[in-house]
Amino acid sequence: MFELVLLASQSRVEDLSQELIDAFDACSVSVEDADADSAAEQALYGEPGLAPPTAAWRHSRLVALFGDEAQADAAAAWALARAGANDAIHVEAIRPVPDQDWVRLTQAQFAPVAVTADFWIVPSWHEVPAAARRVIRLDPGQAFGTGTHPTTQMCLRWIARMAPTRAAEWTRVLDYGCGSGVLAIAAGLWGARGIDAVDIDPAAVEATRSNARANAVEIAAGLPDRASATYPLVLANILATPLTVLAPLLSAHVASRGHLVLAGILARQAEQLREAYAPWQLELTVDDEQDGWILMTARRPA
Repeated sequence: MFELVLLASQSRVEDLSQELIDAFDACSVSVEDADADSAAEQALYGEPGLAPPTAAWRHSRLVALFGDEAQADAAAAWALARAGANDAIHVEAIRPVPDQDWVRLTQAQFAPVAVTADFWIVPSWHEVPAAARRVIRLDPGQAFGTGTHPTTQMCLRWIARMAPTRAAEWTRVLDYGCGSGVLAIAAGLWGARGIDAVDIDPAAVEATRSNARANAVEIAAGLPDRASATYPLVLANILATPLTVLAPLLSAHVASRGHLVLAGILARQAEQLREAYAPWQLELTVDDEQDGWILMTARRPA
């Protein structure tokens, strides 16, 4: 593998990135602030769920990854030919990328996470902490869901808080948009039965099945059409827009006196979700909040 490093003005970043992928088969293109760690460094962050104010930095560094040196050389020549008088493009480097154990490097980013003092999520490659009494052994695979995001943390805390008095009622559970299966597994470890976990992504379904086996939890995982009838507990950690669109479907799956638990919602989106679920006799309230994200729950009347 070889990487081509280009310096470019803000106005050229988007078209350069697209052409490097489309015309020269770049495996990936990343963009960073060329002025980082200097007085000219520029913050470029958007609010969660929103695009940043601009697509690139005033002085941007593009790093494009190619399968061989000839591809990188051809892309560099093309980029230099595209340079204009007022928005110069410079080739900073063409260099080989050393072989590394990318799986191990990726895994190193994820450490055990405490949900409560004795309830932990522990990646499959880590030792279980001494304080852990109830443990989810997790391998995200290609699916979303390492247990570290605030939305997941809030769902897990809710399950741990409610289970001592409610788990006996959780004779059927639906985890809609299951990702790695972490919420479904948590429900099972806390005493739920009859757990269905569904996702539109086949990789998520496979990750959920694998993680369920690793945790000795019985889960029926599949595509969304597996969800059927009603459930005393429905969990959905997605994002506000799909949760709004899915309001009729998810509401229909909540049994009489059943709980609906929704996450992936920003604090400013609370009213949007309340309005979406109100017609279905589900009065959502904010149950938890972390880092600008909220957990909303409702219980269907008898």
